[in-house]
This record gives sequence, structure tokens and C-alpha cells, in this order.
Amino acid sequence: MVFVKRNPQGQIVSVSLEADADHTEEATSGDPAVAGFARTVMGEDPLADSDLRLVRVLEDVIDLLIHRDVIRFTDLPQAAQAKLMERRSMRQSRGALDLLDGDEVV
Repeated sequence: MVFVKRNPQGQIVSVSLEADADHTEEATSGDPAVAGFARTVMGEDPLADSDLRLVRVLEDVIDLLIHRDVIRFTDLPQAAQAKLMERRSMRQSRGALDLLDGDEVV
């Protein structure tokens, strides 16, 4: 849950994790208006978006190589091991909150 501040035209101009005098309207982070505000603030960068999708592909390839015993997890540099473990942990935590993975079709 986030709290938003709107301008007189009804557009979101600020988002806060905590309610205060300026941020009184509740919204979900998945709300299209909140997502639009985030895109405006962060800017849309097709290359960055592509990079994020590629990261997931690389994680899947690494997992496949490990599963098929082509490489061992411990063959990877310590920094890579730590980053992969961190991302796996974050995905598992997020998965516990989501009933469906973003790639699944119902």
C-alpha cells in the first residue's frame, strides 16, 4: 500500500510509503496511475527494460547448466554466487506473496 498526492488536475505528483498531511489517498503499487507515475519519474528506457529481462534469462540458463551438471554453483565467483542467492531469495519471497508467477498463463 502506498499513499499518493495529486495535483488539482488529479494527476499523481508524489508517492509515499507512509500517510501524512500531503499523502492521504491510499493506492496499491499495482495501480495503473501509480505505475504511470513511476515510469514518468524513472523514465522509460527500452535498453534498461531489455537488460532486466535478459538478467532473468541468464539466471535461468545458469540454473539449467547447474541442474544438468555442466557447471557447479561453486564454480562461479563468490560475487556471482552472492548475487544469484540474493535474487533467488527475493524471488522466493515475492513468490510467497504472488499466487502466480508473472510468466504463467491461466
